[in-house]
Amino acid sequence: MTIETFLKERSGSKCELCGNTENLASYEVTGSPSNKGETSIAVCQVCLDQINDADSMDVNHWRCLNDSMWSQVPAVQIVAWRMLTRLRAQGWPQDLLDMLYLDDDMLAWAKAGEDDNKLDEIKHVDSNGVVLEAGDTVVIIKDLNVKGTSFTAKRGTSVRGISLVADNPEHIEGRVNGQQIVILTKFVKSAKKAI
Repeated sequence: MTIETFLKERSGSKCELCGNTENLASYEVTGSPSNKGETSIAVCQVCLDQINDADSMDVNHWRCLNDSMWSQVPAVQIVAWRMLTRLRAQGWPQDLLDMLYLDDDMLAWAKAGEDDNKLDEIKHVDSNGVVLEAGDTVVIIKDLNVKGTSFTAKRGTSVRGISLVADNPEHIEGRVNGQQIVILTKFVKSAKKAI
């Protein structure tokens, strides 16, 4: 039995990450510490393109990992962990990572295939150079006219539970006056207490 036939049967002719049934291919999950078990998964072209090219990343496409991370197939769990780790600055992937349990061998496999430097390329920093993380609280340091609305985000306003814009280190998102807005990092300061 060929690997393609095996993967087709195991996956029910669906992408094991997002469930798409078109343009399926075999994807080798690298970094396995042993050759025991299967190290390939069935993926669609959409998932494959984004796994291989971070510039083509559609963050919302990967919400499918909410379901596929619970797969009984170790290689699927590894890819889910890697993609959630890559996207963790968005906030919601970190929540899923907190729920995903990998034993020590699986975690070593997951980390073996990822370039840790690539994961931390984009840093969001406030006006004082403090690194911002998803979920942080920030304070606006200047009155800001909010485009497309009729209000001004006032200086001193606290913005809780920010999310980071993955491809732009100068932008964060947060809720002000009940509306989700994009804010430039140079106009906020972290509300973290110095230790």
